[in-house]
Amino acid sequence: MASELVFAFTDANFEAEVLQSNIPVIVDFWATWCAPCKAIAPLIDTIAQEYDGKVKVGKVNVDDNPNIPSKYGVRGIPTIILFKDGKVVDQVVGAVPKSQLEALIKKAL
Repeated sequence: MASELVFAFTDANFEAEVLQSNIPVIVDFWATWCAPCKAIAPLIDTIAQEYDGKVKVGKVNVDDNPNIPSKYGVRGIPTIILFKDGKVVDQVVGAVPKSQLEALIKKAL
């Protein structure tokens, strides 16, 4: 991961890092073989920097952590899900533009 502000969420730490977070969390479900996931990665880094302290940003590798994507019905990647207070607020699927991610974040701020 390019930015130190982008967390690596796993099946093991998801509850503590995402569901129990006191700020909204953006979770990018991705895989190393996914070209659109690679295309959106710099945007995820930018969002993490611009919203540092307001929103936690992280990624779940779906190949290494199959339980979380299954629990949240992730069928295509990249899928980006916004969590607030331990609940799903909204989600988008695909390599979306920055404006769409910012609109997603505004729902939680």
